[in-house]
Amino acid sequence: MSEPSPAIDVVRHRKRLMWMIAVDAVCFLVALGAIVGNVSFHIGWLLWLFLAAMLAGFGAQGWLIMGLTRRG
Repeated sequence: MSEPSPAIDVVRHRKRLMWMIAVDAVCFLVALGAIVGNVSFHIGWLLWLFLAAMLAGFGAQGWLIMGLTRRG
């Protein structure tokens, strides 16, 4: 038989979720500004900022998922 799943610490996961939403919101705004600046004003280095903001946003989501899968 498989062992029962441990109880979920709702408070800890909610805090982690709120941090992820905040980081994703900031990353979205930075990425939006960077891509508009790159496309509209042809500022080349803003493409790198856009890519960094996208990676940071995806990293925050991965951090949330890893936290949800952690036991204890």
